[in-house]
Amino acid sequence: MKAIFLKALHLLFLCFVVLFAGGNDMLKIGEKAPDFSLPDAEGDTVRLSDFANKNFVVLFFYPGDETPGCTKQLCAVRDDYAIFQARNAVVFGVNPGNSASHSKFIDRHKFQFPLLVDAGKKTAKAYGCVNGFLVKRTVYAIDPQRTIIYAKRGMPPNEEIVKAIDGKTE
Repeated sequence: MKAIFLKALHLLFLCFVVLFAGGNDMLKIGEKAPDFSLPDAEGDTVRLSDFANKNFVVLFFYPGDETPGCTKQLCAVRDDYAIFQARNAVVFGVNPGNSASHSKFIDRHKFQFPLLVDAGKKTAKAYGCVNGFLVKRTVYAIDPQRTIIYAKRGMPPNEEIVKAIDGKTE
């Protein structure tokens, strides 16, 4: 009985490793940001290249609409949105959820910024934000020349992101 339990535990551990461990590495500061073409909740296409030589771009990759951490993070962005705008930065949430889910999330929390539909997680994978089947909460700030100037996992304070943008505009 003990041997069966240990084998089952070992199998469970291996499943955990396959599903949650590893994943692609984050892109590094100084690297060129990969271009993307994603629809927003209204179906309009957003491309990173549309902002080349014009705007800073801040991408918030997040696991799911209406989850506690994601809601907290994106509501903080909403509350600080004017700070990003003052620095000529456009902000996007990126998630594999569908447009209906994104629209409800936007409406419920009054987000002023678009949420992009990354079906298949192609963009999240290109940015090193996929771990097994989950999107890792990751923030990137990209300068107008499409160079990554900020990259961090988790929920960094918006002031830290803005500081990276300010350092690039001085």
